[in-house]
Amino acid sequence: MTCTTCSGGGSAFLTAKRLLTNQTFRDIYKTDALTVDQRLKITSLSFLFTDLKGSTELYERVGDLVAYDLVRAHFSVMNDIVAAETGAVVKTIGDAVMATFPSPDHALAAALKVRDAMGRINAERRSEDLLLKIGLHEGPCLAVTLNDRLDYFGQTVNIASRVQGFAMSRSIFATEPVVMHPEAVRLLAQAGLVPVAQRRALRGVGGEMTVYEIP
Repeated sequence: MTCTTCSGGGSAFLTAKRLLTNQTFRDIYKTDALTVDQRLKITSLSFLFTDLKGSTELYERVGDLVAYDLVRAHFSVMNDIVAAETGAVVKTIGDAVMATFPSPDHALAAALKVRDAMGRINAERRSEDLLLKIGLHEGPCLAVTLNDRLDYFGQTVNIASRVQGFAMSRSIFATEPVVMHPEAVRLLAQAGLVPVAQRRALRGVGGEMTVYEIP
């Protein structure tokens, strides 16, 4: 499938990966993309996992109504930024978000923008109520339909989730395929950010692997 650009008369390929990571496509077609018995092997997809740090304490500290409004505002910001970076929110689990992107640089750009947006909300409230733990990874996966929605499975998803668990407060944790992607390297350089390499053991993943903390 090809689509012709409006300027210059050139053409660009609309791949399955780009289609499945498009929020509008997911919202419109939902389970129509794949039947329950179908599985689609994707050779490379970028995952972003986030989770609100101390969300239980947040509800205790500010009350259910205020906390609920804050969490909703956080989800709204997340959705807008993910869509703007050509990604899609796959699902939310409690206060956590799983999103996908066609390439690591878009996932990283979204992570940085989300972190900055949460910082602005906190500054306006003169609090540190919205602190996101953010993790990024890129690799192969399976696209399937589960529980009436398009979802993803595989070790790449598992690693992305585990990497997010390392993050504390404002730090973003990412794997080597993300921080070494050429466009991601350029993005980090422009932002003046230097990833710090660490060796970490990931639960359920054999041995240690190098992960990078983006301060």
